[in-house]
Amino acid sequence: MRKTYFISDLHLSDEHPQITQAFFDFLAVHMNDDVDALYILGDFFEVWIGDDEQSPLALEVANKLKAVAQTGIPIFFTHGNRDFLLGKRYAKQANMTLLPEQHVVDLYGTPTLVLHGDEMCIDDIAYQKFRKKSRGWWWPKLILSLPLSVRRNIAKNGRAKSKAKQMNQAADILDVTPSAVLEMFERYNVAHMIHGHTHRPDVHTYKHNNKQLTRTVLGDWYSQSSYLVVNEADEQQLLSNELTL
Repeated sequence: MRKTYFISDLHLSDEHPQITQAFFDFLAVHMNDDVDALYILGDFFEVWIGDDEQSPLALEVANKLKAVAQTGIPIFFTHGNRDFLLGKRYAKQANMTLLPEQHVVDLYGTPTLVLHGDEMCIDDIAYQKFRKKSRGWWWPKLILSLPLSVRRNIAKNGRAKSKAKQMNQAADILDVTPSAVLEMFERYNVAHMIHGHTHRPDVHTYKHNNKQLTRTVLGDWYSQSSYLVVNEADEQQLLSNELTL
């Protein structure tokens, strides 16, 4: 039976080689002849400071993805809040297709909205201000014009501030806002949505305007290899395997 896979929030980095190995194992086990596509919905890397940062990790991941794509399985990538600077150069290296921030796919006859999900966390006002700036035209251009060493320091400081902020914030602020979720359903006129970002894997259902809506949230890969598989019978399974630490 034909099927499609979705993953998000792997946060690949040199500090967590077990996650990288779990991802490579995932590709080896699941990317078979019956797979129609692999969707990577953001925060694939812990941080991305530009396509000119050709680290051994980035090159190895690109080679693994390219090998999958060469078997005929298309790979689609949506930017997250950690890897929004990932550009066309790396996408070409990895043989991935870059998607817009929100994108509707025909998932075996069911129009489904795929996105990273951070744009729906509207109660985090400070982050949304940064998100608007960082997705504009001038800020990425400015950052990418800086030397790699400077960008590495900016990324290091940014990660430290982000961790400190999350420790002191209410959990609800870090989750999606219900009104933003319903607005997203209405904007794209769909009844199904798949996203990551919140690290809270679950399947949520809503009744809105006499419609049954379904929102599937992907999990992170800090302690488990979390993924969603949807088959051509329009059935989905949100699965995970514990990582070997």
